[in-house]
Amino acid sequence: MQWASAVSERASLAVALEEACSLVGAQLGPGPEPDLVIVFASHQHDLLSAPLGPQLHRRFPHAAIIGCTGAGVIGGGHEVEGAAGLSITAARLPGVSLRTFHLLADELPSPDAPPDAWAERTGVPLDAGPHFLILSDPFSLDPEALVAGLDYAWPGAAKIGGLASGGRGPRTHALYQGDLLFREGAVGVALWGDVVVDTVVAQGCRPLGEPVRVTAAAGPMLLGLDGRSPVEVLQELFSAAGPRDQELMQRNLFIGIAADALGLEPGPDEYLVRNLTGIDPKRGALTVGAHLHEGQVVRFHVRDADTSTEDLRQALTRYVRTAAGRAPAGALLFSCTGRGRYLYGEGDHDSGIFRELVAGAGDGLPLGGFFCNGEIGPVAGATHLHAYTSSFGIFRPRSG
Repeated sequence: MQWASAVSERASLAVALEEACSLVGAQLGPGPEPDLVIVFASHQHDLLSAPLGPQLHRRFPHAAIIGCTGAGVIGGGHEVEGAAGLSITAARLPGVSLRTFHLLADELPSPDAPPDAWAERTGVPLDAGPHFLILSDPFSLDPEALVAGLDYAWPGAAKIGGLASGGRGPRTHALYQGDLLFREGAVGVALWGDVVVDTVVAQGCRPLGEPVRVTAAAGPMLLGLDGRSPVEVLQELFSAAGPRDQELMQRNLFIGIAADALGLEPGPDEYLVRNLTGIDPKRGALTVGAHLHEGQVVRFHVRDADTSTEDLRQALTRYVRTAAGRAPAGALLFSCTGRGRYLYGEGDHDSGIFRELVAGAGDGLPLGGFFCNGEIGPVAGATHLHAYTSSFGIFRPRSG
């Protein structure tokens, strides 16, 4: 297995494509054509009318090709934000089968459909043992329904990806599958055979206070925590916090929902972080960006640049520690548009930490990706759509 990744910042799409492809070709060296090509392009290029897909297909006629537009792109481990950027990541994947697909909203199987319906829609055998890379338009398809269905049909499969970004409304994003361009739905590729996809999801938060249990809830309304008013619990936590945490609680407060309702002390990577979207002082209730039920364990969280940095370092360090002896060949990063320079005030932040902590083990591990409107990745065994997150897919041969 061999991966390569490059980015071009040329203003001309034709020149950028030639440069990025040449750089990728030089990294791969002599040998067979790539089996998989992934492209991410910024909106500074005229992508809705430019024939990017056909040009890529002519360049790589035997490759499975998918991609999308982004507010920023990542290639060769370098992040391009607020400027023209074209990222190409390519891989030789001996012993790996690939299947690309495009799905529209009305083509998604119903929630009560059997797994066979998902196999029929995607063309991926149920018994293949696949992993999935998913790129979705944020306006025309419910990505949470998509990943929930894929989880149901292939519960042990890794699913990683993100939502196209940079557009301003429906039909302003481009999705690529082979030489085709779509403005709606989702594109994906399934990989199975001699391939493993390791995932790392850094949600960028740290917990405050202690875990508490939901004792009353109605959909997204949080009505009771350990038999008390949620607002009362939150006020008590605020009073006990230091000045810095009090400041963060006033502008960057979130709630983490433990995946295991019976877990009294979930680990740091076992909370699904969701927004607090409202407060009802009269009822002492909070509104959460998720549906809650009694018995769930939750914990308040805060986020800022320092917290996000430390969370990413911890997540990647845990991966390196558990991945000892593995031989990663390439990686993709799906990072929120709210991270990057907007959060950290500097470029190449998350890719730089990845290069420092992980890429050294892979002899300059190629890293591509883009900045997303939402990031897809697993938490505690289930795939979710995230915000303000960096989600990594790290590819290696199963035989290794």
